[in-house]
Amino acid sequence: MYLWIKAFHLVAMVTWFAALFYLPRLFVYHAMARDKGDTLAMEYFTVMERKLFRGIMTPSMIAVIALGAWLLFMAPGFLSQGWLHTKLLLVLLLVGYHHMCLAHMKRLAAGTCTKTHTYFRWFNEAPVVALILIVILAMVKPY
Repeated sequence: MYLWIKAFHLVAMVTWFAALFYLPRLFVYHAMARDKGDTLAMEYFTVMERKLFRGIMTPSMIAVIALGAWLLFMAPGFLSQGWLHTKLLLVLLLVGYHHMCLAHMKRLAAGTCTKTHTYFRWFNEAPVVALILIVILAMVKPY
């Protein structure tokens, strides 16, 4: 049973990260459309962002956390290992990033966001770093 849960945990993780990579990219395009005054494109991006966040990103995050907790319940010995503490901290930071995406999405939709498309290009890099570190920690278990 453990391997099945782990497999679904990985599927949910891949889905969550796909959304974490794509939503900020939509913010880049949204900010560029805002700068051009293209209201039709801005409305289009607002809908895309909302559907991605509500329909894929948030359910995937919930699945990652629930399945990860289930795995820890089944193998509590991992809780004594340092690599897992670091991985859990990174997941907690990703949950914060997820909620930062929500705040940016709401501001873009309301027309109150002042962040530039360049800011969002850099903002989009955080989950890449987290993914690399999380995969290394989970696979190599360095400490």
